[in-house]
Amino acid sequence: MDALAAAAVRGAGADELLGHPVPERYRAAHTRVEDTDMFQGVEDKDVRKSIRVGDVPMPELAPDEVLVALMASSINYNTVWSSTFDPVPTFAFLKHFGREGGWATRHDQPFHVLGSDASGVIVRTGVGVRRWQVGDRVVVTPVHVDDQEPAVQNDGMIGTSQRAWGYETNYGGLAHYAVVRASQLVPKPAHLTWEEAASTPVCAATAYRMLISERGARMKLGDVVLVWGAAGGLGAFGVQLVKQAGGVAVGVVGSGEKADLVRKLGCDVVIDRSEIGIGDPGDPGAVLKAGKRIGSIIRKETGEDPHIVFDHVGRATFGISMFVARRGGSVVTCGSSTGYQHQYDNRYLWMKLKRLIGSHGANLQEQWESNRLFDLGQVLPVLSEVYSLDGVGEAARVVQTNGHVGKIGVLCLAPEAGLGVSDQDKRDRLAAVRPPVLETKVRT
Repeated sequence: MDALAAAAVRGAGADELLGHPVPERYRAAHTRVEDTDMFQGVEDKDVRKSIRVGDVPMPELAPDEVLVALMASSINYNTVWSSTFDPVPTFAFLKHFGREGGWATRHDQPFHVLGSDASGVIVRTGVGVRRWQVGDRVVVTPVHVDDQEPAVQNDGMIGTSQRAWGYETNYGGLAHYAVVRASQLVPKPAHLTWEEAASTPVCAATAYRMLISERGARMKLGDVVLVWGAAGGLGAFGVQLVKQAGGVAVGVVGSGEKADLVRKLGCDVVIDRSEIGIGDPGDPGAVLKAGKRIGSIIRKETGEDPHIVFDHVGRATFGISMFVARRGGSVVTCGSSTGYQHQYDNRYLWMKLKRLIGSHGANLQEQWESNRLFDLGQVLPVLSEVYSLDGVGEAARVVQTNGHVGKIGVLCLAPEAGLGVSDQDKRDRLAAVRPPVLETKVRT
């Protein structure tokens, strides 16, 4: 660990942090351009074979950026996509970004530092940064936008410049340091550990936009909401948001362990995936039968069809989602972990006046609103396991094979789990009201 990183870990003040030089290289989990063809013709694209952990060059800081010494990060499915080079190698994104010229050229490298979640300490600020200072404890959000693009002033997610940091840009969060735009930062909640805080921005804010935001499903009090994959990263936050907003949460899970978790999170109805009998999503008859089965279960338990279906699974579930949503209801979707080519019967969309809403990430205001819910203790981190930076490949493999519940964390500079709490009284007070739902396991 270099002197600057060590000072950040110790909680040094701004003067000491500024007195240490920025290292020329730093440790990071990354993929390499020469490996992009390694999985051609391979059925099991094991991410442990493609993710490398080693030193990469430190980029120069742009005027609107900050350098963050990263204490922790977490695994999102986009790290799996990056590491399997599927559906496309992410080096194509970096090359396209680099063609913009100027500071963007730094991102076009033969390596790609991965990761779209992070927490840490600001150790340098660009000359154009106004609202953040060296020494601030922050959570890094994943939405990388150009704040001089007009559309971004309306909604950051609409801008053509919008990119997913650490997926469509370089220098992501699975590393000792990250270069991020000041517009990606929110304050770290003082009662959370580094790894808890790092597990929240991507999935929680995405779920917030999908369900609560005026740009999503606009959930209201009493709505019945079907949450696919309710024990995963997105689903676990989706369930909590439904309950906190006064809705009726119906969660679909794949095991008894996951069922226990989502009940603790507040699910009113829990459905085992095997009860539905999901078949070939390309077979209209199989989709219809599965839709009728899950619809019957939901009506039996709640007395009505779902107002909203929260779908991030994609191909395997999308036709069922479109069928089971009530007349005038909404299907809100982000991502497609089981495949992007969805098939559904369009009659159930147009003849029953349903809404299909595409949602992606969250703008900065939505990120702040989501983060505030953690600060208030109304939404809890759901962190099941924590790995070291050297164990990123194993951590990503767990997510790739759907062997996880909640989120999988990664310790970057933090020497052990449980650090980073600066308000223990608040932590104890909130835990007495809403105790943690999981015991986080530390994997060495």
